[in-house]
Amino acid sequence: MMISYPGLSKMKTTSFVYQDVFPASDLGTLEELKELSSKRKAIEDSVNGSSVTEAIAREMSGGLTSRHEQDIRKLEQYLPLLENLCQNIDLNKKNGKVIPWTSGRKIKWSSVLTASSIFHFEGPKFYSIFCVFSEHAMTLFLYAALLHERALEVLSSDLVQSATLFRKAAGVYNYLAEKALVRLHWPLGMPPEAVPSVCNIMSLICLAQAQAVTARKAEENGNTGGLLAKLHSGVKEFLVEAINILQSATKCCKSISSRLQDFLLSSNTLHELMSYKYLVQSLKNEGKIGIAIGVLRLALANAKKYTPKEESWKLVSKQMIDELKVLLQKYEHENDFVWHEKIAYSDDDLPSPQAVRIVHLIPYQRHNLERTLVFKC
Repeated sequence: MMISYPGLSKMKTTSFVYQDVFPASDLGTLEELKELSSKRKAIEDSVNGSSVTEAIAREMSGGLTSRHEQDIRKLEQYLPLLENLCQNIDLNKKNGKVIPWTSGRKIKWSSVLTASSIFHFEGPKFYSIFCVFSEHAMTLFLYAALLHERALEVLSSDLVQSATLFRKAAGVYNYLAEKALVRLHWPLGMPPEAVPSVCNIMSLICLAQAQAVTARKAEENGNTGGLLAKLHSGVKEFLVEAINILQSATKCCKSISSRLQDFLLSSNTLHELMSYKYLVQSLKNEGKIGIAIGVLRLALANAKKYTPKEESWKLVSKQMIDELKVLLQKYEHENDFVWHEKIAYSDDDLPSPQAVRIVHLIPYQRHNLERTLVFKC
């Protein structure tokens, strides 16, 4: 059982033609810029909802049926070219040459993490981009978001693949936070997607979800309640770390949607309850039903501290709480008629689930095409 944060890939962008912005000095550079524009156009059409029919899209992607997979393929064709352009601009800068960005030309990206990203009367709020490194950052965020949504898509059919995709997404978000965004300075404010601490939060969310999927796989493999309690407590640790970072992130970027906080707090509550569920099962198997009852009562009391605001998350939380209430009634009834164990009430007498983190991100590897581009400076 887990809740998800869908819609992260619903970013919009305006059209952009590289050869109209960067003055090529030779034919090879011009062709490279045209290829960049062509690869970006495919992404523009897809994210803006003006793509080709499903049949044509499937044929163009080599038979891929998932729209998320198709978009991931497009980005994996675009990113190497974009990173090569960034590398060439850096190289020219080191040699004292500044590549001019044609005046008046800019790219625009919308945000999915701003408070107005869902309900905005005039459409999504766009942020203007004036350098290719900002384009690289926003494209990487989209790439990570698509990996995240593909992981959710395969969750019901392939747990191993789902966990791997979450870990890959975590690696991309981490690369954004630690490397790609460090050099950027947005002139007129920045979208949450361009805030390093927000990308750290997203990386931790993906790791938490990867561990939650791993816990589900462990349960399928017949692992005991003790291990599952530790795994879900580890999920909670990832989320608590993300919640702490969010508190500082909102100070430097006040436009972050409260939905992100609601998701983190809702997920945290859910996995805390799940860790207690498996802990009490383990305690019961050890004959410690009195302690198990005390732990269940504590868990249900803690669950009242936060109620999810989003309806779908509220339903999942309620389902988990109802499950624990039934388990509590069962244990109390069994204790009254069979065990007659003393019920533990003091927090000092009640164990908490130990936490273990067993998943790690898959690092994002920048592409190295090493194609030399020559510009008129």
